This record gives sequence, C-alpha cells and structure tokens, in this order.
Amino acid sequence: MLDRFSLKGKVVLITGASRGLGQGMAVGLAKAGADIFALGVSAMTETKELVEKEGRRFDSAKADLVHCSVEDLASYVKAAVDHMGHVDVLVNNAGIIRREDSIQFTEKDWDEVMDINIKKVFFLSQAFVNQLLKQGKGGKIINIASMLSFQGGIRVPSYTASKSGIRGLTMSMANEWASHGINVNAIAPGYMATDNTKDLRNNPERSAQILDRIPAGRWGTPEDLAGTCVFLAGDNSNYINGYTIAVDGGWLAR
Repeated sequence: MLDRFSLKGKVVLITGASRGLGQGMAVGLAKAGADIFALGVSAMTETKELVEKEGRRFDSAKADLVHCSVEDLASYVKAAVDHMGHVDVLVNNAGIIRREDSIQFTEKDWDEVMDINIKKVFFLSQAFVNQLLKQGKGGKIINIASMLSFQGGIRVPSYTASKSGIRGLTMSMANEWASHGINVNAIAPGYMATDNTKDLRNNPERSAQILDRIPAGRWGTPEDLAGTCVFLAGDNSNYINGYTIAVDGGWLAR
C-alpha cells in the first residue's frame, strides 16, 4: 500500500512553482519521488535547490501564462517532454486575483483573471492530454480550486467566477478523459498564508473573522497541500475522478 504513494519514475509538470503553494507542492511531490518540470515567469532557483536536495531532477521553462497563446501552451508541454523524456502529472497551480468592489470592477481585471485562471488551465490540460494519449499510459491532472469554488466571496468577482469554473471544468474533463486512464481532480485550499492573502492577513478585522471560523485556528501553509497533492498524483487515487477536495482546516464544515 505504501508503495502506491510513491511517485518514483513520474514526471510532474507544474505551473507557478517559484514560491507559495506551487513551491510547497513541487517539493512535496519531489519528496515522494517525482521529477519536476516547472513553468513560470520568475526565477525558480530556490525551488530547484529544494527539489534537487531531495535527489530529484528539476528543470523549468520561462512561461508567461498571462500573455502566451494556446499554441505556446502546447510548446511548453513539448519542452517538458524534450527535457524530461515524458510527462505523467499536470498540476495547474498558477493563478492571479484582483480585489475591488464589484460595482467598480474593470473589464481588464475581469479578463486577465479569467484568462489565466481558467482559459489557460483548460488549454494547457488539453495539450497535456494530447501528449498522454501519445504515450498511451494515462496520467493525472490536479487543478487548484479555492474556497470560492463553493462560496461567493467579497470583492473578488472574477476570481470567484474562475474558481467556480475550475470545479465544474474538473468534472467535465474527468467525464471525457477517464476512459483513457486519465484522472482529473482538484484541490481547494482554504485560507493559506501566501502572497494572494497578504492583504487579508494584514487587515486585523478580516483576519480575525477568518480565523474565528477555521476550526484548526490557523492559516494554512503550502506544506499543508503537499500530502493531498501526492495522493492525487499517485496510484492510491486511481478511482477518484472529477472531485474537488477541500484542504481548509475545517472552514467548510462551519
């Protein structure tokens, strides 16, 4: 049973792994035996060092997911295969958020969030699955959803729309690709101590309101996602498809 948690011999393609949740998941996957190929706009020196410290391979490609084309996404998958030999798992982690009252929310903030948070997720997944079909061995896709896949939120209309869309898209892709041995699931992080929640954590009133509702009594950390990510990437989750798992310290239970 424990061997089925091992990711030895697997290659994970992950977006947005320079810091925060992405880095935490990349390192967790490496600890389970996976080699990592990361996509992002910033340098990933620290992530590379942490992954290689675990004895695993790390490589990366510069990818501006905000401004790239659909054709670029296919080239990123090809780059991963060229460098690593094959791919087995895709973690769609990269995402952005914009905060503003809905009555003043701009078209630019709407479009940019929707583009990277759901459009690029779909088309990168499409390119990844085309590669899996060539390899003929199935694989795993792990999308990163949110508490706002279940709730409305405040002052984040495009983020809520995109993350609600991720939950639905996860089910849709699972329905179509399960017959090819491809599992598509999502993780919905709770309130995590990352750059995206810096404004909330620096607001004493909002931070207290959030912590009062979390039974665990603390903000989550990137490491809190690692175990769930490893589980969904490995063989013990082979009969889980189309599901969004909340890793939230009990937030939704309240």
